[in-house]
Amino acid sequence: MTDSIRKEAPRLYHTLRCRDAEAMIAWLTDVLGFTERVIYRRENIIAHAELSFGTSILMLGADRPDAYGKRVGDLDGHRTDSVYLAVDDPDALYAKVKASGARIEMELHDTDYGSRDFSARDPEGGLWSFGTYWPKVGEGPLPG
Repeated sequence: MTDSIRKEAPRLYHTLRCRDAEAMIAWLTDVLGFTERVIYRRENIIAHAELSFGTSILMLGADRPDAYGKRVGDLDGHRTDSVYLAVDDPDALYAKVKASGARIEMELHDTDYGSRDFSARDPEGGLWSFGTYWPKVGEGPLPG
């Protein structure tokens, strides 16, 4: 692998449309530890926000009936997406997420591939998984 690939910014960014973008940002920063990178508002509505977590960036904005919103789909419809976040201390994060009132979907456990994981719903019902498994470009696949 070349040094330029090791140093380049991520190319994959998860994006969210939220009913209450302000509340989602508060949960992401206060509970999960994201950092506000930039927030653009139009008429007091979050049009676009970028939050960072390590070298990763999550983009989000308020749900609205614009062209992108129509492509993304209705927030009440069937969703197949989820977010996985690699973390250093899943036990501490689990306690924080649970204390925030988030619905735990999968209790904290050790996997057969060496990760420590749990899953929970964000304030708008989106599924998040957290664990110590942290694949990196240039590394091999999961063992076994």
